[in-house]
Amino acid sequence: MTELINILFNPLSNGIMTVLTGLSVVYWLFMFLMGDGVHLFDADADVDLHPTPDVSDVDGSHDIDAGASDHPHHHTDSDAPSEPGFFAKAMDYINVGKVPIMLIVAMFKFIGWVITIVSSLYIDVASWGIKSVLILIPVFIVTFFLMHFLTKPLARMFKNIGYNGEESHDFLGRMGKMRASIEGTKIGSAEFIIQQDPIRLNVVSHNGEKIGYGDDVIIVDESKDKKYYYVTKEITIDNI
Repeated sequence: MTELINILFNPLSNGIMTVLTGLSVVYWLFMFLMGDGVHLFDADADVDLHPTPDVSDVDGSHDIDAGASDHPHHHTDSDAPSEPGFFAKAMDYINVGKVPIMLIVAMFKFIGWVITIVSSLYIDVASWGIKSVLILIPVFIVTFFLMHFLTKPLARMFKNIGYNGEESHDFLGRMGKMRASIEGTKIGSAEFIIQQDPIRLNVVSHNGEKIGYGDDVIIVDESKDKKYYYVTKEITIDNI
């Protein structure tokens, strides 16, 4: 028993992954014991399938289409960004949206934990001391690529049972806070609290007016290609 505990928590990298995986196990047990297990996949239907643009954008936003800037009220298919950001591509690679996000997170932790434990048995990571956490970098990279293949059958299964990711109408009327400044046809990100979880969505100013970082906004419409949402400033006592 002592040897098992030593393997699980020594070196530091093993301990980190053991704790993270343990938290996921506790979460799932708690949810099922509370009777919410049957609704977990429904809850995950509200995750952000359209993550924020590539972080290379300094202000977290970018223009939709230069030709559309003169008609901010006219929502056309040409409004769609020409190329999704790196983060969006990465999430799509591991089938986020096709498989519930909480399941993907749990799988990622578990697979990463197994790889970390096994690697410590063949590599003297313990002798690295605190630097043993560096082993997690290649572990996470390997886990990420493995997730692509491991989630493929799950994506097919969830498709067959009718799981379609987020329902767009669930976001209409939601109030959130801007995490970028937008104006005209520029796309930015806003954070919304969905079932107690912070979710970031791509947003555009509905009427082209400037909306600053930190402003409270409300979702009033969705683009036809379902890649982003139109928002306006939330009317409060402070901005009347």
